[in-house]
Amino acid sequence: MAHGPVLGPEPVILDFGLARSADAEMTGYVVTRWYRAPEVILNWMHYTQTVDIWSVGCIMAEMINGKTLFKGKDYMDQLTQIMKVTGVPGPEFIQKLDTPEARSYMKNLPPYPRKDFSLLFPRVSEKCVDLLEKMLVLDGDERLTAELALEHSYFDSLRDQDDLPDPAPYDDTHDNATMSLEEWKRLCFKEVRSFVPFPRRDSKRKNTLTMSP
Repeated sequence: MAHGPVLGPEPVILDFGLARSADAEMTGYVVTRWYRAPEVILNWMHYTQTVDIWSVGCIMAEMINGKTLFKGKDYMDQLTQIMKVTGVPGPEFIQKLDTPEARSYMKNLPPYPRKDFSLLFPRVSEKCVDLLEKMLVLDGDERLTAELALEHSYFDSLRDQDDLPDPAPYDDTHDNATMSLEEWKRLCFKEVRSFVPFPRRDSKRKNTLTMSP
């Protein structure tokens, strides 16, 4: 999944053109380098959906400081910029790497210590710093999942328990189907027609969305 930050009045995460089911073999070329999780850069290991949490952490850090956190010039420089913040990992992490080349590279890095995030982000609360520390973890196995990130105390004042519907599983039955253009149009229109907006309780705007057959 590719991500890009928008530093306007309503920041959002853009570009779901590469969204897909979890795929441990996804190539490192499909996501924007500056927001790329370290495990993707060199295809070190099989990875999970916490790869996107790293990207969100990078975007959040950029929104806070007004500049890119890891602005690598190329793949190797990107990895170096990350290590200068996260620190070089210990042997437990290195043993998880898939290839001897990756393990050798990590062992030969200078002993960068982990930076103090409260100094990297001096203008934010302790809760915000804690959230960033838990999202920008080098080891994807130790990184927050999306569910745990949303449960973090940083979001306590924003959370609305009545606005948390259970997610429905993605229906991929048509992904590899062979159908005519007219049939695809019919299915797309059916999907749009089935959309039901979930109005916020504090919203004063009426839903004016109508669809014609």
